[in-house]
Amino acid sequence: MSPTVIGIIGVVAFFVLLVLKKPVALAMALVGFTGFSVLTSFNSGLYMVSTELFTNLSSYSLSVIPMFVWMGYLAYHSGIGTDLYNFAYKMIGHRSGGLAAATQVACAMFGAICGSNTATAATMGAIALPEMRKYKYDDSLSTGSIAAGAAMGMLIPPSVIFIVYGMATEQSIGKLFMAGIVPGILLMLIFIGIIVFRTVRNPALGPKGPTFSWEERFKALGKGLGETLAIFLISMGGLAFGLFTPTEAGAVGVGGVLLVSVLRRRMTLKKLISSLKDTTKTSAMIMLIIAGAMMFGRFMSVSRLPFELANWTSSLHMPSFIVMAVIILIYLVLGTFIDGLAMIVLTIPIFYPVVVNSLGYSPIWFGVIIVMVVALAEASPPVGMNVFIIKGIAKDISVGTIFKGMWPFMIGMLILIAILMAFPGIATFIPNLLVK
Repeated sequence: MSPTVIGIIGVVAFFVLLVLKKPVALAMALVGFTGFSVLTSFNSGLYMVSTELFTNLSSYSLSVIPMFVWMGYLAYHSGIGTDLYNFAYKMIGHRSGGLAAATQVACAMFGAICGSNTATAATMGAIALPEMRKYKYDDSLSTGSIAAGAAMGMLIPPSVIFIVYGMATEQSIGKLFMAGIVPGILLMLIFIGIIVFRTVRNPALGPKGPTFSWEERFKALGKGLGETLAIFLISMGGLAFGLFTPTEAGAVGVGGVLLVSVLRRRMTLKKLISSLKDTTKTSAMIMLIIAGAMMFGRFMSVSRLPFELANWTSSLHMPSFIVMAVIILIYLVLGTFIDGLAMIVLTIPIFYPVVVNSLGYSPIWFGVIIVMVVALAEASPPVGMNVFIIKGIAKDISVGTIFKGMWPFMIGMLILIAILMAFPGIATFIPNLLVK
């Protein structure tokens, strides 16, 4: 058999292992080792495993992961999300659909200090859902808006998905972070537009909340937004202007969130220990997936499957945007049954050479598209991790109702993907301007 055929068999074997519910990291490592050994030798396979494990897990660049993950869990356990939602709630909650719109603003701000969409979903679900139910919001709108807002937080830096993509493709994490800012803001505005459109047509979906005085609003502004904005500007600004490495920016962010939490007396020893435990579990999971992905990537390289795919794509003589649309469609299909992080590390060795080398797209732009697709996958049936987190909070609301509320927001995500394909500069002009 040719190396390419063995590569295809390896991809099929990986999906079989997923169907058998084997851990993603183990499945990629096993297929990668076996395929590499078949194409080279058993001893070469053993050497590849040892070198990939040591090289990747001992890499200083990997230290950026626990830093930003811990930053997110500190924000989650310290209750910073409550202040952020309170600010947005008092500013726009009095308008039709205002509480759902305020949730989008709060998710965007919380995403600026939390790289985890699951933590964002859990935090905003616990805070915003009771308020929306108090004012008789439609269940599908309230739960769908929270799940969508949490997915949006993946696009706004810092983002764990951007970190993993940057490491897999050897791209600047700082540039990727900067690339997510404008698309993240655009997605927030699209989501708010969807909420306003639906509630104006049917006010019963999202009744108006209470109106607060400007004094109360300014007080909430200082308490909710000021510290979060300061943390974001110091950590991300230092990264953008080359004052910090990504790991140092994460450490500065951790220090800022921890300082704010202690000063506001919201950080107890129990919460600190919980944040460390959650960080350890999540970071270990991500690192094992990365190590498995590197082994799988080495197998893909020697099989020459990505290069044959790139050559085949070039021979089609089709417009690049059509090929890119097909690749995005494949990602959307994969996202219905594969975890977003696993989907990235599995497909990057295959599609990255096609998109960057064959089609000529910017790797930074492609990173934003990847995060958008993962955000869509985290909100899509049947996997939809954000949906099941909201379900865990709203136990009396069916999963079907939550997914029903997600459809308008999923269309909004597809609209943003189309905009980014038509105008790639939206994602690349800030990193090109700031990050050298």
